[in-house]
Amino acid sequence: MDLSYFQNLNDVKILVVGDVMLDRYWHGDTGRISPEAPVPVVKVSDFEDKAGGAANVAKNIVHLGAQASLLGIIGDDDNGQSLQASLEGEGISSLLVKQDQAPTITKIRILSRSQQVVRLDIEQPFSQKHADLLSAEFETLIEQFEMVLFSDYNKGSLANIGAMISVAKKAGKTVLVDPKSKDLADYAGADFLTPNLTEYHAAGGASGDEEQIEQSAKKIIQDCNIGAMLLTRSEQGMSLITPTEKFDFPAQTLEVADVTGAGDTVIATLAVMLATQMPASQAVEIANIAAGITVTRLGAVTVSPEELSSKLATYLERTGEHYHPSVDEVFERIEQARRRGDKIVFTNGCFDILHAGHVRYLAQAKTRGDKLVVGLNNDDSISRLKGADRPINPLEERVTVLTALASVDWVISFGSVEHNDTPANLIQQLKPDVLVKGGDYKIDEIAGADFVLANGGNVEVLEFVNDCSTSNVISKIKAT
Repeated sequence: MDLSYFQNLNDVKILVVGDVMLDRYWHGDTGRISPEAPVPVVKVSDFEDKAGGAANVAKNIVHLGAQASLLGIIGDDDNGQSLQASLEGEGISSLLVKQDQAPTITKIRILSRSQQVVRLDIEQPFSQKHADLLSAEFETLIEQFEMVLFSDYNKGSLANIGAMISVAKKAGKTVLVDPKSKDLADYAGADFLTPNLTEYHAAGGASGDEEQIEQSAKKIIQDCNIGAMLLTRSEQGMSLITPTEKFDFPAQTLEVADVTGAGDTVIATLAVMLATQMPASQAVEIANIAAGITVTRLGAVTVSPEELSSKLATYLERTGEHYHPSVDEVFERIEQARRRGDKIVFTNGCFDILHAGHVRYLAQAKTRGDKLVVGLNNDDSISRLKGADRPINPLEERVTVLTALASVDWVISFGSVEHNDTPANLIQQLKPDVLVKGGDYKIDEIAGADFVLANGGNVEVLEFVNDCSTSNVISKIKAT
């Protein structure tokens, strides 16, 4: 598999169109039964708002490092404002159409002790008038994008989806649809449809052996004028069916915690990878791996390029391939994480021969925040600091080993005579929330500490594990 496509994620721009929702979660403890009725009393202590429906698809796209604009319908109400604020916090370009005849679709989930007690739905179907507003706005925007993704939850926003697909195809755009209609001919002209098994069967898809499924899917593709179908099949994985071929991809996870939002992750990942010009079979392979990550967690979650990279490193171990994002990509991802409210931790070192002390230290550093960035001395820098016989392992190999650690999110190399082989300049560029250094340093001796403190951040010194050092490892090897 060619991982060079990952280098183009930042250039991807996708327009997501569909039924947008606000997912609101109320958390609290349950200690008694109501005297008014035999129902639990939940004392709400916290709540959180998340982008849902088509908005969750857009969120998946930006968390992969691509750009997403979202077109949908909201009400002129507080929930609509909360949804727009959530989109802004996620770095999603909001193109939402506001109207005052129907409320913003809102799902309120009341949870106690990690269990959902009840869900409250605030919604009413959007009218043809609302769908007309959406499609009219769509026609003014389509030329700005190369790819369109429709997320249909059957709420009325996409009543004109056939006409919108036609407009997109006449403009030469790639179209993906996560369908809800039982009649897949409603999506005629789309390049890819991503039904699950329930939706496939509702549309007349046959059960039976693999040959029967393939022939039935191909007939639907032909009859409905669809380019290809990505059939998601739960524990059986996925199948990509084209008019002439069928490719099967086994499920990547055996222990499933929650399938909520997995379909959103699949179509978002597929769209992003296709937008980089990755071949369809490879794009589905990546989407399948992404789905395997999300179903191991509770709730609607997203996948980052780093998580995909780590999973792919194992998946492609036999080829020796590994994805290292460029410095510009890393900085962009850090900014995206910061916009999401993540706390950025920075540490640095040579990490020439990775040993137990390094692993424990980096794990401790990660606990100081949400994302850990490791500044890694380049080869010339290590030679100046440690001697001409160092490093033992070149930069590329050290990066590969570090990024394989669960605690490490990003690695950036540094080192120059101009900056005395310190990361001070890199720290000023990154502006981390927490600067961590290992050893017996005093804070005023740590490069970049003054800048981090002046910028409102924290500086911490962690103890190294006794007798664990690269020099000791090298000495033991030489003594044998």
